[in-house]
Amino acid sequence: MDTNRKPRLAVLIPCYNEELTVAKVIYDFRRNLPDSDIYVYDNNSKDDIINAAKKAGAIVHTEVLQGKGHVIRRMFADIEADIYVMVDGDATYHADSVRLMIDKMIAERLDMVTGVRKTNLQEAYRAGHRFGNMMFSLLIAKIFGDRISDLLSGYRVFSRRFVKSFPALSGEFEIETELTVHALEL
Repeated sequence: MDTNRKPRLAVLIPCYNEELTVAKVIYDFRRNLPDSDIYVYDNNSKDDIINAAKKAGAIVHTEVLQGKGHVIRRMFADIEADIYVMVDGDATYHADSVRLMIDKMIAERLDMVTGVRKTNLQEAYRAGHRFGNMMFSLLIAKIFGDRISDLLSGYRVFSRRFVKSFPALSGEFEIETELTVHALEL
């Protein structure tokens, strides 16, 4: 990244049926990152997320191959930036933390920083999510060391190097594990 110019920021929001929450996510990230481009990639939603995202000021695209992995692969291929923020469109992540995450990534020359969802609301997690997350995180910690506490987080900040070198093999939600393993390998 050229240090003589302001880094280009892109907020990536992969979405499936999140019409009711996507505008809040867009507004919250626009407030925290006013100079960023905000992209919503719809993944064949049954609701009117496309219009909701456009009204909130996002750049909207569609990925027809079903699955979060396909959406992330498309976003990483399509979008050019220096710093990428990826967040789910369900409004369960803390947008006000994004500057701290970006600053940490830059200061420590990291390729990925993961935002951890801290909530007691059961609606924030799919059935079995907490248990599976804990088990997978423990497994990854055994292999790569104890650097991960939320393997399945949908809130991450990436360097350009990470995004443009990511091999993206997964088609579904296992993409979060693949993202983490790639970061640990870098």
